[in-house]
Amino acid sequence: MSGRFVRSSKYRHVFGRPTRKVCNTQLREQCYDNIRISKNAWDTNLVKANPTYLSVNWEASGGGAFAVIPLNEKGRLPDQLPLFRGHKAVVLDTDWNPFDDSLIASGSDDGKAFIWRVPEDFTLRTEEKEEPKDVAPVKQLSGHSRKVGHVLFNPAAANVLATSSGDYTVKLWDVEAGSPRLTLKHTDIVQSLSWSANGSLLVTTSRDKKLRIWDVRQEAPAHVAPGHAGAKNSRVTWLGEHDRVATTGFSKMSDRQLGLWDIRDPKEPVGGFQMLDAISGVCMPFWDDSTKCLYLAGKGDGNIRYFEYEHDKFEYLSEYKSGDPQRGVAFLPKRGVNMHENEVMRAFKTVNDSYIEPISFIVPRRAEVFQGDIYPPVVGTKPAMSAAEWFEGAEGLPPKIDLESVYEGEGPTEMAPTSKPVSRVPSSSTLLSPAKKEPEPAPSKREPELVKKPPQPSPALRSPPPSMKEQTSSIAALASKFDDKEDSSSGEDDTSSFEEVAKPVERHQSRPPEKHTQNTEPEAITRKLSSPISPTKLAAPISPSKPASSGPPASSSQPLSAGLSASLDQITLQDIKTLLETQSRTILGQSEKIALLTEEVDRLKNTLGDRM
Repeated sequence: MSGRFVRSSKYRHVFGRPTRKVCNTQLREQCYDNIRISKNAWDTNLVKANPTYLSVNWEASGGGAFAVIPLNEKGRLPDQLPLFRGHKAVVLDTDWNPFDDSLIASGSDDGKAFIWRVPEDFTLRTEEKEEPKDVAPVKQLSGHSRKVGHVLFNPAAANVLATSSGDYTVKLWDVEAGSPRLTLKHTDIVQSLSWSANGSLLVTTSRDKKLRIWDVRQEAPAHVAPGHAGAKNSRVTWLGEHDRVATTGFSKMSDRQLGLWDIRDPKEPVGGFQMLDAISGVCMPFWDDSTKCLYLAGKGDGNIRYFEYEHDKFEYLSEYKSGDPQRGVAFLPKRGVNMHENEVMRAFKTVNDSYIEPISFIVPRRAEVFQGDIYPPVVGTKPAMSAAEWFEGAEGLPPKIDLESVYEGEGPTEMAPTSKPVSRVPSSSTLLSPAKKEPEPAPSKREPELVKKPPQPSPALRSPPPSMKEQTSSIAALASKFDDKEDSSSGEDDTSSFEEVAKPVERHQSRPPEKHTQNTEPEAITRKLSSPISPTKLAAPISPSKPASSGPPASSSQPLSAGLSASLDQITLQDIKTLLETQSRTILGQSEKIALLTEEVDRLKNTLGDRM
């Protein structure tokens, strides 16, 4: 075994499968060919998709237009198509209504947003002599003074539309009434915007390099934080029902970055910015809430890399590589994928501004039954509330559908609502203040007591953890208890040897006449060589004796002086040197053990630091 740890994941082997079929003499049978994609330089995705149609910003003369292509009409498209015309300038962005597959919004350089409805039985192919009929808008939304760069429907409320403009504002529209209800003022052009899952919060990035999280119905940002430091455009997407957003942008050195942000405290990205590469194209993020995967498609390159969100970070899965560069990419909602082929996502990428290529991301499995673990319930076509209820302050998640019923060929079955929907998206009221630590429970107020009770002992408080220095001292003290005691004759008296050596100071003060010491020194040395003096013998005569409780003072001092003189006769300079050498060896041994323990503590500290 190599010992390499492999992270367990159901999507670790997901691969991207192109659907084109190209030869020198054959057409692109599985692509959408003969398309004239807009060449406008505005930073947008150019294409948007739902389970029925695909919208494309069209390169048209005589005003702006976009095309709607049914997904089942593949191959080479006619030279003359029915276009959606009505704007007086180029169309910059489009977005499909999440609850009505035939309703689409568009924003244009003329400063207006239009609402369109795809006719029933819409097709691009007409009779030979019949000219295609263009489609007119059903509603016009006027309110911006400059170009409308982005349009985005609310994912929870019906017919609520957000539009961003070059006048540094984002307006929230009631599509049914055709009037703007709320305005979010910025300080520069908005580059990207994304809704939370319950539709109560909005996150935006702008050219001033700021990340803003809005409580839209308060028309005020709950948080403003510095985003990517690079000069190029940045993108943002909300991670579904999580309280996290993901951004893509550039560093000061023009390296592409990926950032994960906590919406409660977005002062800096969680774990810092993740460097991707040094390619100059803007990176477009797409989030799949059912698989918890993030897809990143770069403009100007043909690669699409994907990550899995787990443990508050993005784990790299794999990358779809292609030699055909892309300018625009769209992803299909989950309810439109082919579950019989274990397709978890489908992308549509523009190639050479002439055709659109579908790319299927597939989980390789041989089972021919419904795979419930990779197809959890997803949001259906029923909104959680109406536009009027949303503008009055209502919040909620739209009901979900069971994909197994779609797999069996039946109509989508709506999941039974739970008693309390589980959603990690915070409400707008809780987001206005940054996340705080949970306060400790306050002691309950005591009611007045008629009978005085004895005081209750206060609860024990947990002291802070000891420092490394204190731990080293405690380990050294613990090691001294297990010292080798072979150098002393009595084990129970070893602990007092360090305190009793300091007494010779008193011995010099009461030493008897020198001639008496000289007469007894040879005999004491001989005795020392035959049997070493224990610390107990040294400490007994030196320790002061208790004064007698009775008797005159003179009579009690004479025996004390006589006993001290007799014991000092037996103690010589050689005895003291021997004891000091013994204690020096003991101290040296303890010092070596302390050094070893200190090295062990440092090694453990470095090991724990590397793991953290």
